[in-house]
Amino acid sequence: MLYRLIRPVLFKLDPERAHDLALRAMARLAQHRRLAALLHGTLGRASGIPVEAMGLRFANPIGLAAGFDKNAAAPLAWWAVGFGFVELGTVTPRPQPGNPRPRMFRLPDRRALINRMGFNNLGADAAAARLEAMQRAGLRPPIPIGISVGKNKDTLLEAAVDDYRVAAQKLGPYADFLTINVSSPNTPGLRDLQNAETVASIVTAVRSAGGGPVVVKVAPELEGDDLRAVADAALNAGAAGFIATNTLSTANVPGLEAGGLSGRPLRETAIERVGALASHVGPGVTIIGCGGIDDAPSARAFLDAGAKLVQLYTGLVYEGPFLAARLTRALRASAAPAGT
Repeated sequence: MLYRLIRPVLFKLDPERAHDLALRAMARLAQHRRLAALLHGTLGRASGIPVEAMGLRFANPIGLAAGFDKNAAAPLAWWAVGFGFVELGTVTPRPQPGNPRPRMFRLPDRRALINRMGFNNLGADAAAARLEAMQRAGLRPPIPIGISVGKNKDTLLEAAVDDYRVAAQKLGPYADFLTINVSSPNTPGLRDLQNAETVASIVTAVRSAGGGPVVVKVAPELEGDDLRAVADAALNAGAAGFIATNTLSTANVPGLEAGGLSGRPLRETAIERVGALASHVGPGVTIIGCGGIDDAPSARAFLDAGAKLVQLYTGLVYEGPFLAARLTRALRASAAPAGT
C-alpha cells in the first residue's frame, strides 16, 4: 500500500531519475546491517522454499535481475526486502557512460519498460573495490551474488573474448556465479557473439578466470536449432546454466522507442524459451527464468516450465521493492499441505 501511494509521484519523474532515487535509498539501507536484518525479519525472512542449484543454496527462488544494481550499490538491501539472490551488473572491464539520455521509458498500459542503457557502469575495478569494502565491513548479504559481465562498446568483436575474461578475473573473487551477457540489444554488434562457436570461447575464457559457476543469458529472439546449438556449445564448454531471457529488441516493432522491451509483453516468449531449454538440456542444468514476472501465477508459470530460479526487474517498477517477499510467501502458501 505504501508503494502504491508513492508510485504516482515516482511516475511523474523521468524513469531513469526515479530509478536512481530508488537505488540511492536502497544503497543507504545497505549501509546498516542491523536495520537490514530487522527489515528482513519483519518480512518473515522470505524463506521456507529453499532451492539447491549450481552447488549453491538459495533461501527462495526469487532473484533480482541484472540491470537494476549495475555497480553493486545495495546488495545487502536486496536481501533485506526478501530476495533469495541478486545479480549485479552488467559490468564491463572499463567504465563507460552508456547511451545518451533519455534511455529508459515506461509503458504503463502494458506494464512494460523499454531501455537502451548500453551497459552504463563504473567498470570492473570499481565494482570489485566496492564488493571488497562490503566484505571487510560485514555488509555482504547471506545470499548468492551473481555478477553479469559484458564487453565494452568500443571493443572490437574479435577482441570481445578478452573483455569477458578480464571482467571475470576482476569480479570472480566476489561472485557466487558469473553471467555472460551476449544478448543485450543495446550494444551494437553484441548479439553477433550469440553463436555456438563464440559462446563456447567466452564460456571457456570466463571459466579459466576463476570464480563460481557460469551461466549464459540468451535473447528471446534466439529459438529452435539456434538456441539448441548455443546451449550445447555452452554446456560443452562448462556452463552451469542459462538465463531466459534478456529483453526483446524493439527494432521491428513500429511505434516503440528503440531499445529492449521488458515486462509483461515478454512473458509468454520467455516462458517458451525456458520450456525449450529445459526439455533440451534436462533437469541437471540450472535455468533462470526472467521476463514479465510480477505476481505469483507468473512466477509459478516459469517454475512449472522448468526454471529452478526466477528474476525480477520491471515488476519492481510497478509493484514496489517488497514484491520478492510477497511472491515468496504466495509460493510457499501454495506449496504447503492442506491444514498447515
